[in-house]
Amino acid sequence: MLTTVWRRRREYAVAQVDVYSGPSFIWAESVCWLLGRLGKPFVLTLHGGNLPAFAKHWPGRVRRLLNFASVVTTPSRYLQQALRLYRDDLLFLPNAIDLASYPFRLRSNPKPKLVWLRALHGIYNPCMAVRTVVHLLEMGNLGYPTSDLRPPTSDLHLTMFGPDKGDGTLQRLKAEIQKLKLGERVRLEGPVAKPDVPKALNSGDIFLNTTNHESFGVSVMEAAACGLCIVSTNVGELPFLWQDGSDALLVNPDDSAAMAAAVRRILTDPGLAARLSHNARAKAEQYDWSVILPQWEQILIKANRGRSAAGDFTDPAALNL
Repeated sequence: MLTTVWRRRREYAVAQVDVYSGPSFIWAESVCWLLGRLGKPFVLTLHGGNLPAFAKHWPGRVRRLLNFASVVTTPSRYLQQALRLYRDDLLFLPNAIDLASYPFRLRSNPKPKLVWLRALHGIYNPCMAVRTVVHLLEMGNLGYPTSDLRPPTSDLHLTMFGPDKGDGTLQRLKAEIQKLKLGERVRLEGPVAKPDVPKALNSGDIFLNTTNHESFGVSVMEAAACGLCIVSTNVGELPFLWQDGSDALLVNPDDSAAMAAAVRRILTDPGLAARLSHNARAKAEQYDWSVILPQWEQILIKANRGRSAAGDFTDPAALNL
């Protein structure tokens, strides 16, 4: 990153730098220091549900970096609120998706085909999804009346997509699957290329998001764009973004019993699945690149003029949000 900033300094006028917590924060500091030495204005974008905890531990560093930027944006209302202590004009600018790449299918009569798609890392708590399957199996026919012809638990399956991040989560996940004898119910498909994400998501009807930290949740938005019924933990940005009972069902972190109960509601409550599916797609339509890109253009143009753009954009109405 430092090499790129230096070697291509004559090819750009303004930079945009993503900021995460942990060791990644050091790289953001280093890149911004070099940009400052070069006289290049830059925009920071804050990510990562753990960034507020990092800021409490390193308040001086975070405040110094944020106030060094022309503009600071974040795709997270949660981060916007939590980090206003360090700079009070943070802009909410959501992540965007290319909506045309995500074919929509209304889940009016969903099957118990569950999908999980995140990196295999401890913060995403994939074992919670496996334990959810166990609770669903304990419900027998998932609450369907015996005369109902909808799928029983024999059709219950969970497909999990995601790369191994090397922190031991994959090994723990495999051990959990083996211990609970779920080898025929849970499939680990490994990483999926970005162009193949819509196909992976559309292999199921219900999306499980089990994360313990979240600053936006692109995979959740992608699932919404495809029309999957979403069941998610209510951490970080998620309760700011999703309305429980309207476009998603939200449960407490690491509460697999509650997540299973939410899945059962989707499968048994008349009209709930169709409402969640329709409203989730409508929410995703607000985050298409056609909506978000013009707002980025305004910010970058202002920053390139050598003045702080933040003062012009503190009102969300100025960004058409």
